[in-house]
Amino acid sequence: MANNEMDEVLKKIILSHKLVPKHEILSEEEAKKVIEKYAGGDKYKLPYIRKNDPIVRALGAKVGDVIKITRKSPTAGESVYYRLVI
Repeated sequence: MANNEMDEVLKKIILSHKLVPKHEILSEEEAKKVIEKYAGGDKYKLPYIRKNDPIVRALGAKVGDVIKITRKSPTAGESVYYRLVI
């Protein structure tokens, strides 16, 4: 199996694992709204996620992207978190 094929298989495994919550990269417009609402306009006030995190690598996110994480919650039903890729 070639490296590219192996990378694709690993991405699918990581992204579809039952213990990994849904992650998605926000568009620039969505990111601006989130930064304004939750960080007072300063993106560096958002919690961080490192660029070498396996999920960030699988998504193809780059430094400066804002990632939305949606987790299932027994009390709230669903919880949403945002992270800045550093």
